Amino acid sequence: MVVNDVAPGRPGLGQALVRVMAAGVNFMDTGIRRGLGQANPLPLTPGVEGAGVIAAVGPGVTELSVGDRVAWQYVPGSYAEQVVAPVSQLVPLPDDISFETAAGLMMQGLTASNLVLQVHAVQKGDTAFVHAAAGGVGLMLTQMIKLLGGKVIGRVSHADKVDAVLAAGADYVVIGRARGIARQVERLVGEHAVNVVYDGTGAEGFDESVRLLDYFGTLALYGPFMNPLAPIDVFATPRSIKLTYPSVMHHVRTREALLAHSRQLFTWVRTGRLTVKVGQRYALAQAHQAHRDIESRRSIGKLIILTQE
Repeated sequence: MVVNDVAPGRPGLGQALVRVMAAGVNFMDTGIRRGLGQANPLPLTPGVEGAGVIAAVGPGVTELSVGDRVAWQYVPGSYAEQVVAPVSQLVPLPDDISFETAAGLMMQGLTASNLVLQVHAVQKGDTAFVHAAAGGVGLMLTQMIKLLGGKVIGRVSHADKVDAVLAAGADYVVIGRARGIARQVERLVGEHAVNVVYDGTGAEGFDESVRLLDYFGTLALYGPFMNPLAPIDVFATPRSIKLTYPSVMHHVRTREALLAHSRQLFTWVRTGRLTVKVGQRYALAQAHQAHRDIESRRSIGKLIILTQE
């Protein structure tokens, strides 16, 4: 990936030109770079999440104005100094929420809120197991599960990630690869004692995740996966469990839902119940290094690209 000068174009009907102040790095960006999913003709600008200031608006735009602070969870091409965005995807950003925080909050915060509020509505006393708990989504999940009254067991791959997960509120942290982790968890809480497993790792942890679940527990997979799952034989699952692969886009499928769930995130941040941990900041020209770091699985928290010099 290299930096090029590309004219963003003028905003059309229902669009705005936004000066991007910060862009969030997500694992899905690496899949787009590698050509996974739908075909994306090259050259392309990666990134979908960010925050900034409206520089111009197109015809028919009345909800937002030039100079408004906004954030978004899905506008392709967000690794840029400017981006043309559908106004329907832009959320007004309160003055007391920084651009960095917003760029680290929108995609992973909405993903986590979908997982704990709709995919498996966490109840007081639930026990949740979170794979990759030191990542951006993992830290969000840990905090949200705790504020909803649940217990969290987080898994990390390296010991240097433990403190970050404990600081997010986890009750226990286990260390190791996803394969073979169930025994550690069972020593802590017993067999089949987990109500929900949140797994963004893919094939490696699938069997272990199923083993941990209580009857009628939920295995919530989210991705894209670095290690895709093979076809699943549902008749081979040992207990009555629920298996789901949700999409955050269904969580915010209407403008009203996007605004409501975003406001909830901002309120949790404003009241100190949710914190965005920025693990590393990069200049736009260092986007390639951000991808190397997130793919290494050694990063902690959210990676942010600061797009303005």
